[in-house]
Amino acid sequence: MKVLVIQQRYGIGDMVIFSPYIQAISKKCGVPVSILAKKSSKASEIFSEDNSVNEIIDLEKSLDTIRGFFKLSKILKEKNFDRVYIFNGSLRYNLIAKHAGIKSIFQYPLFTSKDIIFQTAKIFTENSIGEIVDTQPSIKSDKKKSDMIFDKNYKHIILGLSASGETKRWGVNNFVKVTNKVSKEYKCKFYLAGGSADQKIIDEFINKSESKNFFSLTNLNIKEIISIIKYADLYLGNDTGFMHISSALGVRCIGIFIDSPAYAYSGYTKNIEAIIPRGETINSTTHNTNGRDKISSDDVIKKVLEYITS
Repeated sequence: MKVLVIQQRYGIGDMVIFSPYIQAISKKCGVPVSILAKKSSKASEIFSEDNSVNEIIDLEKSLDTIRGFFKLSKILKEKNFDRVYIFNGSLRYNLIAKHAGIKSIFQYPLFTSKDIIFQTAKIFTENSIGEIVDTQPSIKSDKKKSDMIFDKNYKHIILGLSASGETKRWGVNNFVKVTNKVSKEYKCKFYLAGGSADQKIIDEFINKSESKNFFSLTNLNIKEIISIIKYADLYLGNDTGFMHISSALGVRCIGIFIDSPAYAYSGYTKNIEAIIPRGETINSTTHNTNGRDKISSDDVIKKVLEYITS
């Protein structure tokens, strides 16, 4: 049997959240699956050590056009899939699957939108395979140890300074205040998580920080970053893909949600504690909350010290 999973969302965090459902489908079907995904999701690195996945098919931009409909259908048809699980309610993907000759099609209800990402995926997967699926992701990391030395006398903290949009970023100055204070209380090393596009933000943090115990991860790929995060004591930062990777590796996370759906992106795991704007709830904090000025650095400092002493 050849099985395809379609997960078209852009984000790294999205792919991490979907991972337990993909793994459950593979286990139920008794074969590793292929995933149709965008490069930006970093699926090839997230699943690089995972035996439940044997192939990532790149969902490139050209395949999202009218001409791309037939090109994608042809690609999938040539692979002779027997079954497909479509993690969206798009009529387009339903028709592509049929055009590709896939006989068994499982999909969200057509035109599903504005859903709570992990709940919809859980209900869909459980209905499709007839088994209960835990929402907690688990990423399999390379067994090779990192070349970095993780001194047990230090607290190792991943800092997620960036985010997918400006309104989702708590701000460099706030993180500087927190790390300066925490560093005076405990010996800490900070690992600055981000990509090459985040270099300006990371440089700003480095220039303003009193602490010099930091290491930038911007020159590493996701697989290499995973091999570092798995040794961390804590993630502190915005709602980023690195937060979700940390959670999937069993690292405790303090996630700062100022302009993204806090429940949808933290409620799936016990490893993420959502810090939300003053006057909001975990359910009311969502897009357009614009709560950057409603989370105090003192509150975050208190929470970080609470975590690293427990």
